[in-house]
Amino acid sequence: MLDQHDYDWMRQALALARQSLYITAPNPRVACLIVRDGQLLASGATQQAGGPHAEVMALRQARERGVDVRGATFYVTLEPCSHHGRTPPCAEALVAAAPARVVVAMLDPNPLVAGRGLARLRQAGIAVDGPLCVEQALEINAGFFARMTRSRPWLWLKMAASLDGRSALSDGRSQWITGPQARDDGHHWRARSCVVLTGIGTVQADNPRLNVRAVDTPRPPIKAVLDTQLKLAPQAALLDGSVCWVFSHRRDPQREAQLAERNAQVIHMPLRDGHVDVHAVLDWMAGQQVNEVHAEAGATLSGALLDAGVVDQLLMYVAPKVLGQGRGVADIAALSGLDAVQPFEFTDLRLLGQDARLLARQRDHWAALLQSVGGAGRSD
Repeated sequence: MLDQHDYDWMRQALALARQSLYITAPNPRVACLIVRDGQLLASGATQQAGGPHAEVMALRQARERGVDVRGATFYVTLEPCSHHGRTPPCAEALVAAAPARVVVAMLDPNPLVAGRGLARLRQAGIAVDGPLCVEQALEINAGFFARMTRSRPWLWLKMAASLDGRSALSDGRSQWITGPQARDDGHHWRARSCVVLTGIGTVQADNPRLNVRAVDTPRPPIKAVLDTQLKLAPQAALLDGSVCWVFSHRRDPQREAQLAERNAQVIHMPLRDGHVDVHAVLDWMAGQQVNEVHAEAGATLSGALLDAGVVDQLLMYVAPKVLGQGRGVADIAALSGLDAVQPFEFTDLRLLGQDARLLARQRDHWAALLQSVGGAGRSD
């Protein structure tokens, strides 16, 4: 039977899980708290892929502290894994630890787990409660759950604009519409993603590096460029030796060899409406265990992503400036009526220096994801 203390401890566990935002992909961000009589005995969070999971980290800390965890309650933000992957199954580690009770935020949608972890605990006589705090847990790992349940990453589209909706002056100058705090926050979103995606138009116009700055991360995201006609120059600044994926329809062995020397892999994709098919690109990324995609591009690609219906979340930075005549943030096809407008809903608003950051989720995409993990209709 769940009570208020369970919710309080689980929220604390979710806060700890957020500390792993930059390191765990393609694995989910998970935390584990070990509690007895209202006291925290030990805690742990999932490490980089191939490293210990949250339950193992918490048990390791308990051993280091000389704490006996038998009969304690474990709060885990995701169902313990039950299969041998890069690490042994956490469900077996919990069975060996002999807790009285395990409380989970969510079941694991991974077909290799999908309830088997909890079944193993119950088989060993351990009481299991949950799920609880489902939406908060889903938000931390939306990309992992999206990949597992719909075979497509979670994609957010980052845009920066003036109060009158301009992303640049009419001559293309845009540095800088927003201030340093907003720009640093954008790097946080780059860092937590698996892939930073842009278009060839942005590369040719701005020559961006697309790397992560202002955030220390041992797992930098892969860079990716949609480049239908394979125009990417080997001298582009983003080709700094880190991995880059170039999605193109054109085949040019000589250009591909030049790009390969800069650690850029050309992936051939089908066309849709004369451009690389973004649906095919995202399907391919899911096959590479990509959970989250950070799209940051000009108005053409931003509009194309919105028109394709693949944007799950909007990350919008608004500066208190009026630019007048200038370039918009997204070239979206004309709509037949207001009933054709995509239903986004605001989820967060905060000030970053002089600028505001708005987060908005595509309502139908979120509802489908929540339903797919059994969280629809829950009030927690």
